[in-house]
Amino acid sequence: MSSTEKVDGFHEAAFTRVNNEPDTIFYAQRLPDSLMDMGARTAVTALYQTSLPVGGTVLDLMAGSLSHYPEEAHFQDVIGLGASKAALDTNPVLKTRIVQDLNADPILPFEDDSLDVITLCDGIAYLTQPLTVLTEALRVLKEGGPLIVTFSDQFHQQKAVAMWQALEPEDRARLVSILLSRAGFAELDTGEVVPPEDLTAWRDTVRAVVGRKPRA
Repeated sequence: MSSTEKVDGFHEAAFTRVNNEPDTIFYAQRLPDSLMDMGARTAVTALYQTSLPVGGTVLDLMAGSLSHYPEEAHFQDVIGLGASKAALDTNPVLKTRIVQDLNADPILPFEDDSLDVITLCDGIAYLTQPLTVLTEALRVLKEGGPLIVTFSDQFHQQKAVAMWQALEPEDRARLVSILLSRAGFAELDTGEVVPPEDLTAWRDTVRAVVGRKPRA
């Protein structure tokens, strides 16, 4: 059963959901695929191409069947942590797979300062304890390591938290920035990629917020 976090400055119901069924059950009943269209996936890959460090250990947080990492990227370890075993099992880039519902257990199973980078694609909308999870992400990252949060306008309405659904799309990036800052991330950078009008296969605007663990 998921717990709902109370965050200072937000309504007490901000991170509640319509469907509070365990995520491991909810996503097991659905196809292990991304809600992003092909154009949006390509945009995320392009961002990763310029942001992911060479080598090292990468964590795809709330991973699904696709991680969108560039084909030419090589890492010491690629860890996928997500609620759906079926999705993780079909993800071809993962070397290590961990099934964990972060809304039931938000504590990451990694040592302090052990990861070089964390990606979180199309997942932050569903976190009922976002500040705890982001604080955990900060803990396990090495100094200077980035957390790359990306999302489109598509989401499961039954599972997205109330605050996410109440906001306009452009304001969701502001929410993510506030949460990253509260968790202790620095050097925040935001951006968006809007699909070209003449490319009908790409309709989803992609938004990104990147924060880094401060150096001591």
